[in-house]
Amino acid sequence: MSYYRGGAKRKNFRKPYENKVQPQPKKIKKLDMRKSEEFNFMLSKIILDLPDSIRGSLAGGIYAAASRQGISEARNFVLKKQEEGIITERIQKQIVYLLNDYSTYR
Repeated sequence: MSYYRGGAKRKNFRKPYENKVQPQPKKIKKLDMRKSEEFNFMLSKIILDLPDSIRGSLAGGIYAAASRQGISEARNFVLKKQEEGIITERIQKQIVYLLNDYSTYR
């Protein structure tokens, strides 16, 4: 049992080489959460012409994909909805532009 300078044994002693910095995970382009309210407002203005039943689920799906998974997944979601005929090409282009405008790496 070893003692240090008149006292008890040191706990949780780490050697200098164990203090290496861990690599950061790769950043993904996602929705800028500082501007999320502005994004939701602009998105609701773009999809105002759609029926109420489609509008809520479309806005929720786009917001969830953009904030959690990333902008590319949200863009694919919008393209899929345009291929299904739910939204027009004009609305699809406006939403993709909006996604690019309100995105950041995080």
